[in-house]
Amino acid sequence: MALTGQIIVEDMSAEEQERALRVESVLPALRESAVSVDGSGEFNRRHIKTLGDAGLLGLVVPVDYGGLGGTLRDLCAATFAMGTACPSTALAYFFHCSSSSRGLLALEAIEAGLFSDEEAPIVRAFAEKVLHTMGTQKRWLANFASESVKSEKAAITISTKATRKDGGYVLNGVKSFGSATGVANRYLVTAALEGHSNGAGLATFIVDADTLGVSERSKWDAVGMRGTATHGIVLNDVFVPDDDALAIPGAFARSMQMSRGSFVGNQLAGTAVYAGAAHATFEATIASLKARSFADTGKSIGHNPLHQQLVGEMMMDLETAMLWLRRQLQLETSEPPLRSKHDVIKHWRVCKGTVAEAGFRVATNALKCMGTSGTTNAGVQARALRDMTMGLVQAFPAERGRLMAAQMELEGSEQTQFGVDA
Repeated sequence: MALTGQIIVEDMSAEEQERALRVESVLPALRESAVSVDGSGEFNRRHIKTLGDAGLLGLVVPVDYGGLGGTLRDLCAATFAMGTACPSTALAYFFHCSSSSRGLLALEAIEAGLFSDEEAPIVRAFAEKVLHTMGTQKRWLANFASESVKSEKAAITISTKATRKDGGYVLNGVKSFGSATGVANRYLVTAALEGHSNGAGLATFIVDADTLGVSERSKWDAVGMRGTATHGIVLNDVFVPDDDALAIPGAFARSMQMSRGSFVGNQLAGTAVYAGAAHATFEATIASLKARSFADTGKSIGHNPLHQQLVGEMMMDLETAMLWLRRQLQLETSEPPLRSKHDVIKHWRVCKGTVAEAGFRVATNALKCMGTSGTTNAGVQARALRDMTMGLVQAFPAERGRLMAAQMELEGSEQTQFGVDA
């Protein structure tokens, strides 16, 4: 049986194929609800149980913590495959899985000697709590870092403040973006420790969704990826006990040093969602062109030179997206590393935008192939076109990525990922 994930990860091991088979088993349920998820703009909560029963909430969590022990290769294959069925659910799932980095990278940093003997037990306890939540407990975990505050020198500026109080911390701030608002059981929240004005002050907190002082922002009526519950949260004097806090100054930055790629080292899997959606759109369009016929000649519409030209462009763009994704995945997972971290990040800056723009062009040409019949919002092509617009702006647009890559090439510098709004 050919597995959808093998389209992007062509050289799967036997263990990876077993995990990909679990992903394959949930695709029919995701595909069945894709239209309603998009139409309602609501995350399908039934998918939590579907994915949990398949063990996929712990896909990239080590077996010792109740997970499946997968890697970035597994995650990219999974989000690509889910993206062919329901892109919104696939993107929400990616953000859940990205939470694992708060555990995995912290444990790697301990092994690398980046924490003292006094710090290591605190870091380990927090990291293991994150991983057990996802693996052993099979709970959906949201990840809230992004805020609407902008900074010229940092990709994300954190203005949410964490103030020390007996037995824990009090959080105040607004998180403008974080998939699974009101859906996840627990939230991972990045905040700045009071008294710090740089990245050393960044801390991570586990916040139960029903904690007093936690509320949802207004629902976001987005053009695409409508079923991800990305409207964010408001934190008003939210108390977090010490056991749910990783507030050692510099702990966040030290953990992030362990990433092979940029930031948490798994952003590529989010981009794989868009490649999956583009692939599904291409396949659906080809099937339609072969099945529909001209009334006067009886030939399939696919015989028309105009449609053949559009299909040729779609083939080129789809392959472009695939090649960039596969190369980035190779750079981030190969052992030993093929390139320096600097070069891997530089490649990622160009890769993300290239995949997003190529996928958008696939959707645009698919719509042209379908004509006015393809403009219904419930149709594959129209939904794909709207979903692909999110890829153009999510994290950073292609133009910014290319600019940052050029600066790294010419000046040897990389923009700071996180800044603190003092």
